[in-house]
Amino acid sequence: MINCTVNNKPILVEKDTTILEACRKNGIYIPSLCNLDKVCNFGTCRMCVVEVEKAKTLQAACVTAVQEGMVIKTNTLKVQQMRKVLYELLLSDHKQQCLSCSRNLNCELQALGKTLGIKESRFNNSESHRKSEISVSITRDMDKCILCRRCISVCNEIQGVGILHAQNRGYDTVISAANEFDLAQTDCIYCGQCTMVCPVGALMETDATESVRQALNDPNIYTVVQVAPAIRVAIGEEFGYPAGTPVTGKLFSALRDLGFDDIFDTNFAADLTVIEEGTEFLGRIKNALTMGQGQLPMITSCSPGWIKYCEHNYPHHLEHLSTCRSPHMMLGSLAKSYYAKKIGVDSKNMFVVSVMPCTAKKFEITRPEMAIDDHQSVDAVLTTRELASLIKSAGIDFTMLSDSNPDNPLGFSSGAADIFGVTGGVMEAALRTAYELITGRELPFEHLRLEQIEGFDPIKEAAITITDPLPAFSFLDQQTLRIAVASGAKNAEVLMRQVADGTSPYHFIEIMGCPGGCINGGGQPRSKDPLAAQKRLEGLFAEDSGKGIRKSHENAFVNELYEAFLMHPNSHIAHEYLHTHYISRGKFNEFLED
Repeated sequence: MINCTVNNKPILVEKDTTILEACRKNGIYIPSLCNLDKVCNFGTCRMCVVEVEKAKTLQAACVTAVQEGMVIKTNTLKVQQMRKVLYELLLSDHKQQCLSCSRNLNCELQALGKTLGIKESRFNNSESHRKSEISVSITRDMDKCILCRRCISVCNEIQGVGILHAQNRGYDTVISAANEFDLAQTDCIYCGQCTMVCPVGALMETDATESVRQALNDPNIYTVVQVAPAIRVAIGEEFGYPAGTPVTGKLFSALRDLGFDDIFDTNFAADLTVIEEGTEFLGRIKNALTMGQGQLPMITSCSPGWIKYCEHNYPHHLEHLSTCRSPHMMLGSLAKSYYAKKIGVDSKNMFVVSVMPCTAKKFEITRPEMAIDDHQSVDAVLTTRELASLIKSAGIDFTMLSDSNPDNPLGFSSGAADIFGVTGGVMEAALRTAYELITGRELPFEHLRLEQIEGFDPIKEAAITITDPLPAFSFLDQQTLRIAVASGAKNAEVLMRQVADGTSPYHFIEIMGCPGGCINGGGQPRSKDPLAAQKRLEGLFAEDSGKGIRKSHENAFVNELYEAFLMHPNSHIAHEYLHTHYISRGKFNEFLED
């Protein structure tokens, strides 16, 4: 432990603690724009400068470690004046279009200016030379970039994708891919984690609200909307609710007030995914155990960011991926085929909107492999943040809405579907059904919760031994099924290396592209609550436990769908509308070499 003095108060902190960390732990505010807590400190913005006794210059608190007996002052006149100068210099190279910026009133740079008492800048705003782009998922407005390098930290240290870096030097510095290539020319997986940590409006999801508004106001268009499980425990934060508050009923009411013709729930398709993916897995493991031919481990395919990562980095192992589409793509396919025919609407006049916690879903809907009858299964993806903006712009008071339910037949779901939004949830939902189909008995865990694969550990694993299976599954008797769960591309890489070198001990693997799963997706609200992820997780499990039906195979509407349209799990019709294939993509570094 280290003794030091901050603003004339003695404090005790652990060795190797930075001044910034020490002050925050003791309730002393120091501003910072470049610091990404527990990830990386660059010390580039210098907004955290403090006075340290006997030091010749002001010190950056985020990169200066506390020393025994150090005397620190965080709010002297000298410090205040320096921070104002540093802030003005940032503004001199920043596009000052606050009123039209999507981050207006939710911008860390703007908020810091108010804290520092900045009313105007003494320096003229210079003409920027930085390149910007609008990709299918992420918009980069580099005229707003303050070079904080948070996006570099999350892309490299958290996700391990490594697309973004500081290019050039001095005034010519820009944050981009090598050679300032567009994101579409790189291995970017469109996870959107960079948009979550950007303190300004330099990185945002590519806006789809205008296309949705146009569809809603076109009398010739039949509009359908679906909502992912993670939305219901996050969107409330945009309207003042505590993190993790389930606002499911109000959410459906808001969508109805916006004017959608039909409101469905992606949870319905999550139940469907459990049936299709579980059947596929049982087929694979049967072939592996009886004929030695099944491709194991089988890996879930609900996360489009993770799928793209695999296509870039493990193209020779795509056969390990489940062929199932992600739930919202399944529901889009059904809406434009089965449901459109059922209600007598031409699918060409149907506009399907998915509300997702994920920016990679915007890329997913453009994949040619996902087309149905030569047109997109889903026409637009709104992030949680975009839907909140749409609701506010329509003058809807979210807090005053009464609860309502989604429409059937594609709106009913089991509790198992709710937990698709958390890491480990897809696996847990699948096991609830698979175990019961194999043995005729309920999964033997308290409250159907497999706690070994819940929570936020980078990689989690569990093993389940099958005893006394039903006759159709006798090949599994005394077989121990080994499963693993990972979230975040960097953690997925660990499991994929084992798959690639043939040492993977697992039969079934769940991978989600974002750390913690969809509750931490790139399109979720930017929460200031350090426990937001945990509260969202608890909110989804509360939704699950509160339902009378908590196993996907007990969803009567799913069973009716098989009888009326799909015939049986993994049928040729099911493969046409619910399954897909993936493609090999070149690697960015190979492209550079060429």
